[in-house]
Amino acid sequence: MAITDWPEDERPRERLLAHGAAVLSDAELLAIFLRVGIKGKSAVDLARDLIARFGSLTRLFAAPVDDFAAVPGMGSAKFAQLQAVIEMARRALGEEMRERDLLSSPGAVRDWLRLTLAALPYEVFMVILLDAQNRLIHAEELFRGTLDQTSVYPREVVKLALARNAAAAIFAHNHPSGCSEPSRADELLTSSLKQALALVDVRVLDHFIVAGNARPLSFAERGLL
Repeated sequence: MAITDWPEDERPRERLLAHGAAVLSDAELLAIFLRVGIKGKSAVDLARDLIARFGSLTRLFAAPVDDFAAVPGMGSAKFAQLQAVIEMARRALGEEMRERDLLSSPGAVRDWLRLTLAALPYEVFMVILLDAQNRLIHAEELFRGTLDQTSVYPREVVKLALARNAAAAIFAHNHPSGCSEPSRADELLTSSLKQALALVDVRVLDHFIVAGNARPLSFAERGLL
C-alpha cells in the first residue's frame, strides 16, 4: 500500500508536521527524504530495507556511492542529496559550536563528532581548539592509524594550539571496533598531551571516544582527566 493510501495521521510527513521530527522512527525520517518507494514497496519499506542492509543510519550515511547506488531505487543523484543533507547538519552543528560555550552545550559537540567520526573504518585523532570563552576556533584531524604515544606527537598538538592562539582544547578519536572503552594507551596519551599543553597555558577540557551509534565517551565525565 502506498503511503498516500495510509490514514493521514499515520503518514510520516503529516506526523512530523503535527508532532515534530523527534516522534518519527529512523525509517520514517529516511522515508521523508526518499519521498517515493519502488514497485511493491512504500518509501517506509524501502527505508527499512536500507537501514537493515547497512546496519544503521550511521553506516548508511558513510556508505560508498557504489554500495548505496546498488540498492534498487537508489542512485548517484540520491546519494549526492543524502551527502548534502549530512554535510548541512555538520555545518549547522559547527556554527552552533562557534557561537556557544561548548561546556554549556556538550550535546552539540557529541552530535558533531558522531557525524564526523562514527562511521570511519580507520582510527582518527582530532583536535578541537577553543577560545577563552570556550567557543570553537578550529577543528583538525591530525593523525590516522592506531592511537598510541608513538603515532600522536605532543609537539604537533602544541604547535597547532599556539598557531591558532587557543585557550583550550578538546581531543577526540574513534574506535572502529565499536567499543568506546578507553585503552591504557588512550589514557597515557591524554595525560601526555595535557602536560605538554599546560606548559603553554592551554587547558584540556575533555577527550571523547566515538564508537558507532553509542553516546561518545567523555574522559572528563569518567574522571580520567
